[in-house]
Amino acid sequence: MSRAEVTRLLHLGEQGDISAVDELLPLVYDELRALARRVLSNEARQPTLATVDLVHEAYLKLVDQTRVSWQGRGHFMAVAAMAMRRIVVDRARKRKRIKRGGDGQHVQFDENIDALSEDKAEEVILIDLTLHRLAEIDDRAARIVECRYFAGLSVEETASALGCSPVTVKRSWRAAKSWLRKELDRAS
Repeated sequence: MSRAEVTRLLHLGEQGDISAVDELLPLVYDELRALARRVLSNEARQPTLATVDLVHEAYLKLVDQTRVSWQGRGHFMAVAAMAMRRIVVDRARKRKRIKRGGDGQHVQFDENIDALSEDKAEEVILIDLTLHRLAEIDDRAARIVECRYFAGLSVEETASALGCSPVTVKRSWRAAKSWLRKELDRAS
């Protein structure tokens, strides 16, 4: 896949060119599927949704962005990781509500939502809340955790996606992991 072509299509899509959005999906689909597999591998032993479903749901959110000025392929992948994280966390929150009877009258169409255990749902939500606190202190570190932990991006991929050096990613990743462990230990 040509980075320049993806960037060109992102900019055309941003300007309202529907055909560019249609051309973009085949170019990024395999990469989005790999990203979704990594996101779901962190969710549970039995994920609540299929990789393909996560890719499609995230892609629809991405191409519907009106407030994003796409910086290129790396930026697109970082925002995709963020979208996938939000989808997984929303499903974990939904699982907890269902478990507590909060959706008693709600007709559930997603049969796989029950595959997410209550313990794992709580863990996903706790990590998400802790990551929000980290973002208040150090937004770049939180984005690095999002790329590395939720999306499983390498140091180099994370650096490219966030527009910083691999050394910065490594340093922030170490500091963020230490801070998150301390906060998660305190919460449990």
